[in-house]
Amino acid sequence: MLNREAIGRLIPHQGSMCLLDHVVRWNADHVECVALSHREALNPLRAFGRLGIAAGIEYAAQAMAVHGALVGEAEGQAGARPRAGYLASVRGVSLHAVRLDDLPSPLRVRAQRLMGDSNNIVYSFEVAAEERLLLRGRATVVLDAAMAQRVAAGESS
Repeated sequence: MLNREAIGRLIPHQGSMCLLDHVVRWNADHVECVALSHREALNPLRAFGRLGIAAGIEYAAQAMAVHGALVGEAEGQAGARPRAGYLASVRGVSLHAVRLDDLPSPLRVRAQRLMGDSNNIVYSFEVAAEERLLLRGRATVVLDAAMAQRVAAGESS
């Protein structure tokens, strides 16, 4: 199990913007994390005195980033600078709550790699508290966005 400090070494999100507290389990296709930061008054995603349910997408995105870094380390890329990833799209999102900050239980954040190649990965994700599903959806992550833009523009590398 990785703690918040170890997670902070893997992803670019630092300080209060690192929303995840633990990686509970992971393998090449899946990661499960726990977060407590949804209860913090100084959570940087809070707006108008509350943390809306859509902020759960950022929790899921950070789980995807952790997963990518862990898989990279397992493939022998330890110590290499992690490739920047960007959410290119979020689809099929279903929201089953209004807010996150009023939940006393830790958040369970899961991401499952569905398919991908060296530059594009599709994940399914879900955020839950205890057994209550809060949100789920799919996300496409683009790695090395500069190369993707060159390819889209018809330029060669």
